[in-house]
Amino acid sequence: MARVLVAYYSRTGNTEKMARSVAEGVRAGGAEADLRRVEDVAAGDLPGYDGIIIGSPTYYGTMAWEVKKLLDESVAHHGALDGKAGAAFTSAANIGGGNETTVLAIIEAMLIHGMVVQGDPEGDHYGRVSIEAPDRRVDAQCRRMGERVAALLARLG
Repeated sequence: MARVLVAYYSRTGNTEKMARSVAEGVRAGGAEADLRRVEDVAAGDLPGYDGIIIGSPTYYGTMAWEVKKLLDESVAHHGALDGKAGAAFTSAANIGGGNETTVLAIIEAMLIHGMVVQGDPEGDHYGRVSIEAPDRRVDAQCRRMGERVAALLARLG
C-alpha cells in the first residue's frame, strides 16, 4: 500500500482542518495517510513516503517559515524524492492574499526534487485553497485532492 505524508503547519486550526480532510481522501483512495504537523517531520523522513502533500497558511503571499524550513532542509535528500507524488494546499485570510503563490512556492520545491505534482482540471487547479475556516466546498476539494494523489500513486505503481 502506498504511503502518503500529509504535513501541515497551522496556527489557527484552518490548515489543520484541511489536512485532516486531505488525509481522509488519501485513505478513501486506498493509500495509507500519515497526518503530521510539519514541526514533527524531519527532512530525512521524506524519502520514506511514496507521496507528500504539504499544507501551509499563507503569510505575506508565501508559505509559513516552518514549512519553508522543512523544504530548505530537504535539499540534503536531493534526488531521493524523484518520481514521488506531490500536492499542496493553503488557507488564507483574503481571496487575493497570495493563496496561489503559496501553493506554487510549495509545488516549485517539489518540482525541483523531481516529484510528480497532481493538479486538478476541476475546482482549485494548482492546489486547495480555503479563505478563513474551510467550508463544505473546501472540505470536498481537500478530500478529492487526497483521493487523486492516491489514484496517481496507483498509476505510478
